[in-house]
Amino acid sequence: MVATSQSSKCLTRAAAGQRAAACRRRGQTVVFTNGCFDLLHAGHVHYLQAARAAGDVLFVGLNSDVSVQAIKDPGRPLNGQVHRSAVLAGLACVDVIILFDEPDPLRLIESIAPDVLVKGADWPETAIIGADVVKARGGRVLRVALDPELSTTTLIQRVLKRYGQRREPAS
Repeated sequence: MVATSQSSKCLTRAAAGQRAAACRRRGQTVVFTNGCFDLLHAGHVHYLQAARAAGDVLFVGLNSDVSVQAIKDPGRPLNGQVHRSAVLAGLACVDVIILFDEPDPLRLIESIAPDVLVKGADWPETAIIGADVVKARGGRVLRVALDPELSTTTLIQRVLKRYGQRREPAS
């Protein structure tokens, strides 16, 4: 079981599925995206705002610490899931956050049944997990252009190059 932040935006998978169904009954377009969002940066904000603009309510699947450790480099995440979810919850464009332990969000996508599935344009549509599920329900897949200079990996590499082995950056 994943620990959640204290935000009212953070829901369990079951509660998120119920919220998504209620939104659809009200005629709202449900949008889903997912990610680790380890060091939130301008690229993430642009991406999440573009996702939110694709519908009425944005559900974000957040990889738990267990999930991040399974799919990223050793030492990740840099920020734990409680802190990452708290930062996401502070964004007006994010309506619901769901932590998940699996390495991919397929089960979560099946539970939410979004009308729009959003992923970065660095993913070909054929490789986007859940695209077939969403399209089979009559939904669509949106690929958002990303700035390659604005990625968590690029930021980590830039910090390491700039500060090397020093323990603290110079003021």
